[in-house]
Amino acid sequence: MLRVTVELWPGGRGSARRVIATADIGRVKDGALADYQVDLQEDLLGDVGDMAFVRSYPRWSASVWDLVARCIAAALSGGREELPPRPVLPDVPAHTASGNRRYVRLREIPEPARTFFQRNIANSGRPLVEEDPDPLDCAWAHDWSDFLDGQR
Repeated sequence: MLRVTVELWPGGRGSARRVIATADIGRVKDGALADYQVDLQEDLLGDVGDMAFVRSYPRWSASVWDLVARCIAAALSGGREELPPRPVLPDVPAHTASGNRRYVRLREIPEPARTFFQRNIANSGRPLVEEDPDPLDCAWAHDWSDFLDGQR
């Protein structure tokens, strides 16, 4: 079995490193043309993509990184050895509350950005927007912009 580990090194410091994702790749059929199974895990999201297979892979014909890339692509694209369309920044509308206070609704932020953003603002002040249908499900629009720009 191969295990590919993705570590985050905040500020380039190995002492603060933490694992944020893994890919487990197991050979399920031997031979010159082997079959592999892959499972992707992410710290915040758990399973990523579907359990996938790369079938009839010609062993010893390329770098191990070729196998890893194909396995990750298969898990992210429903079993095809191709990458899904490149993601784009989430288009989240900013709303305006009384007093020209701009905010975003957390429920309108798609995953996985919502989970990362919620963790990022967990100890920050948030607006209570009484005119919103879910007044506690809001965050400041400037916090969302700063998060997307890497400033938070």
